[in-house]
Amino acid sequence: MQTADLNTIETVENWDGMRAAFPTSSATGTAATATVYMTFEPGAELPEHRDSAEEIVVVLEGAVEGSIDGEMGILTEGQLAVIPAMAPHGFRNVGDVPARVLGFFGGSTNVATFTDAHGPDGWRVFVVGGPAPLAAPLPEPALA
Repeated sequence: MQTADLNTIETVENWDGMRAAFPTSSATGTAATATVYMTFEPGAELPEHRDSAEEIVVVLEGAVEGSIDGEMGILTEGQLAVIPAMAPHGFRNVGDVPARVLGFFGGSTNVATFTDAHGPDGWRVFVVGGPAPLAAPLPEPALA
């Protein structure tokens, strides 16, 4: 049985005040699904990107503003949203307290392509799952 404890899971800061971990994916042995666990300090955000798999996000605590395929909305504790595969989306904590969000992917390996470059190496493509994590630059912007 594969388990993960979101209360003790180690997350990595990807953007100022935004941390994430991928508790399950093809890298941990799942065949058809993956998860992402994210925490956002007030004002922190996950920039716009596209995922290769459909995703369902559930807000566990706090409030986040989401932009999904050009539509804006605020999700609060206990609410969820469906993100179609390849739809541009991003989230920002709009509350005064940290927010926790859990995402479920409809595939055990996910390729995320960010609209803007990330980090000193200009990485824009991130692969979760598979034999090893991968991040790479992309010479041109992701399709709008």
